[in-house]
Amino acid sequence: MDTAWLLDLRALADTLNFSRAAEMRNITQPAFGRRIKAFEDWSGSVLVDRSTHRIRITPAGEIMLDAANDILQRIERAVQDLSQERSATATLTFAATHALSFTFFPGWVQSLGSSAATVPIRLLSDNMNECEKMMAEGRAQFLLCHFHPNSEIRLHEADFKYVELASDVLLPVAQKNKQGAPIHRLPGTLADPVAHISFDEKSGMGRILAANLPHAELHLARVFTSHLAMVLKALALEGKGVAWIPRSLANSELEPEGKLAIAGEEKWMVPVKIVLIRPRSRMTELAERFWNTVESAAKRKPA
Repeated sequence: MDTAWLLDLRALADTLNFSRAAEMRNITQPAFGRRIKAFEDWSGSVLVDRSTHRIRITPAGEIMLDAANDILQRIERAVQDLSQERSATATLTFAATHALSFTFFPGWVQSLGSSAATVPIRLLSDNMNECEKMMAEGRAQFLLCHFHPNSEIRLHEADFKYVELASDVLLPVAQKNKQGAPIHRLPGTLADPVAHISFDEKSGMGRILAANLPHAELHLARVFTSHLAMVLKALALEGKGVAWIPRSLANSELEPEGKLAIAGEEKWMVPVKIVLIRPRSRMTELAERFWNTVESAAKRKPA
């Protein structure tokens, strides 16, 4: 079997169009069609239903597609592992959400001691959707993110595990007036909803808030959406509305001399954990040593 066939089938499943799939694979459509047919001949099953105007992947094709994705991920990880083993300057690759890249990651790595702080590191900062994709595709060894048990992380528990590193809280904050009170305050009313600077669906914190806030008791009018907590904080500082952001990001502005105030009662706050996620499958020796250091540090941390 030609492993290129696996990539061909995945491209066809993504596009459901032979022409676009062939373009993605950088070959002509006739050549692409012949490769799909060769894959079907090899497997002894029809993988693509061509009987209607819009093609579809058959049940046999879905089974083969699942196997193809698993094989390709294993191959990608094996290539990455072999490359790192051959390199004298092997690195650890982290995917991290934007907020934690700025506020948590640097100090946390330093806190692990010299054996961890001196390891070559590559940090990829992005929204939660992209971070999950990097992990699923094997482009990062670790994912640093906020976590709440009521909110889904789109990585299968059978394939990934995590360790808790710290606690945090998502706080509703707003610009404060001269008396130190927030100029916007929850919960609002139907007649006078609170201006809301919100996370979008690509944000892990947006998912957490959607799953855990008692929305029926809140009256919000969305005025701006972003997956960047730093942007939400900046707009809250300008008085544009209420934003839920991590305490770790808001601490300095919640001090007496700061410009933000908590905009509601404790029931509007959402406690979260900061976690590090890794694949359950064995990683490179360097990555395994780092994980052991992290687990040891987490066990020593007071409850």
